[in-house]
Amino acid sequence: MAYLTDRKRAAGMGSAKSGTQHHWQMMVTSVALLFLVPCFIFTFGAILGAPYEEVVAYYQRPFPAIVAALTFAVGFVHYRGGVQTLIEDYVHGPARKIALIAMICLSYTAAAAGVLAVAGLAL
Repeated sequence: MAYLTDRKRAAGMGSAKSGTQHHWQMMVTSVALLFLVPCFIFTFGAILGAPYEEVVAYYQRPFPAIVAALTFAVGFVHYRGGVQTLIEDYVHGPARKIALIAMICLSYTAAAAGVLAVAGLAL
């Protein structure tokens, strides 16, 4: 019978390394989204269903354009962190690396597309 300490039992199971950074990133983006999403809903809802020319004129104003761009950017960074956690917890083997790379590329591409779309309307 082996008498193992908690430290010996945990040895070889990996370490958190970036767990604190990931936790704080998720907390900060959550708080940012807590303020950004209602602002986005109110600014976007005000122009929903309007003709294209009115939408372009509306998003040429700085506040709606900044709120929309920040919501896209922060939202997809938060998405990346959450899906990364899911993939790390539930996907194993080589599929894990493939899924992580695909998810990171997808999230940053979607964030860039959203920000560029808003920038195209605003400029």
